[in-house]
Amino acid sequence: MSVSTVKERVRDAIGVRTFTVLAWVPERRALRRVHSRHPVEYPVGGEKTVVAAVGWLEECIAAQQPYFGPDRAAVREIFADHDLIEGLGCGSIINVPVIADGRTLGVLNILDAEATYGDDAVVVAESLAPPAVSALLNLEKENR
Repeated sequence: MSVSTVKERVRDAIGVRTFTVLAWVPERRALRRVHSRHPVEYPVGGEKTVVAAVGWLEECIAAQQPYFGPDRAAVREIFADHDLIEGLGCGSIINVPVIADGRTLGVLNILDAEATYGDDAVVVAESLAPPAVSALLNLEKENR
């Protein structure tokens, strides 16, 4: 399944203002953007290191649990680019790890206006991550 199809499913199921997919690059402890709804602000191929967000790294990448930031305060606490996020009209975020064979391949970043999402949306978002596995595995093969 393509990343675009995953984005459409997210949009239809819970709504989304900003959607990116990041591939986990463990040797650099970085996330490489492989899909972006806002390519000017968040270009494909760009990388984010997650050194500053150690708690997020442990939760989402290592423990393979979703991260839910319901409001701007939560977004500001974790993300260094919070001003850009807010500038795109977003203040609520769900990050869902994409997992295959026990390994974190990447993360779906789902954002919308503050207080848009609740715990139910997180559950739905988790159910939408498995279709992204094939897309991330294919990208991984291409980059070897």
